[in-house]
Amino acid sequence: MIRPLVLVLVALAWPAAASAAPIRSAIFFYPWYSTATHDGGYAHWQQGSHTPPWDIGSVYFPARGAYSSADPHVLVAQMRDIRRARVDEVVELLVVDQRGRALALHDLLDLRAGEGGVEIQRVRPEEDDRLPMIRRIARREGLNLAIQLEPYRGRSIASIGQDLAYLRGLGIHDVYVYRSEDFPAEAWATLPLKLSGVRTFAQTSRIGFAAKAGFDGFYTYDILVYGGDKFARLCAEAHAVKLLCAPSVGPGYDAEQATGDPNVKPRDNGATYDTMWRAAVAAGADLVTITSYNEWSEGTQIEPAGHGGRYESYAGAYGLRGRAAPYAYLRATRRWTDRFRDVRRR
Repeated sequence: MIRPLVLVLVALAWPAAASAAPIRSAIFFYPWYSTATHDGGYAHWQQGSHTPPWDIGSVYFPARGAYSSADPHVLVAQMRDIRRARVDEVVELLVVDQRGRALALHDLLDLRAGEGGVEIQRVRPEEDDRLPMIRRIARREGLNLAIQLEPYRGRSIASIGQDLAYLRGLGIHDVYVYRSEDFPAEAWATLPLKLSGVRTFAQTSRIGFAAKAGFDGFYTYDILVYGGDKFARLCAEAHAVKLLCAPSVGPGYDAEQATGDPNVKPRDNGATYDTMWRAAVAAGADLVTITSYNEWSEGTQIEPAGHGGRYESYAGAYGLRGRAAPYAYLRATRRWTDRFRDVRRR
């Protein structure tokens, strides 16, 4: 699955307080979108040589239009979407530098050269430190915040140790490490992950690797490679070595407009999403990670989409049409998160 550069992940969370209800699901949230009006330039909407605001690198078009993730009005509406879907934690995709500082979007150019043809125009750096605003709005909406730690230039085991300390200082309790297999398990084992003050999840399907490395759990992220048919085996292997199982579910995948990727996972009017959720619940997952809230370039988003035209729409998903259709996948998420909580209480 070709995956473009991303900054944020949202998840149903595991609260810090021991007395609070446990986190049961997580959804990947991307705060990397910028617009000329709000930020002085477009970021990510133009991927695949498109010309926003009306021509974007996606087979779908957001109901909110091409928006800026630095716009507090947009962020409030998005966090409310997630809360109403009964998601508990927002996991932000984050890149930090070797000194443990969050990188702004203008520092992220070419970090993934060759991975999806990332195209990010420079934007005003003073408007790009979005983590504090997202954290504030998410918590105001009753959501916890977690982080997905992305690759960056010079990423090493030592720098990741600094990153974890930095994030712990921000009050982050869950960290998801994307491309965890960039380093061998023996190198990870030199970090006191279980004593770091945060829970760490490895993005991998190699359960033995995650256990040997010292992670608390694993997640898959990639819904194209890892279908629901693999969840039962992965969760069983994880539980056998006392790891948390957090498989990733999603509504479908189509990145043709952004990257030209010919691989497609059809949505089938919601059947794909339901099948993956059903498999995760049946597998005894400890929490379910959702790919994604708003990764428009890969077509994995559940954020409300527009009405169609030359873009795809959600019309027909779960039998919904008209004004209800854009919210089809948020409604389905609420149904599944409620069901998953009920199952875990038994």
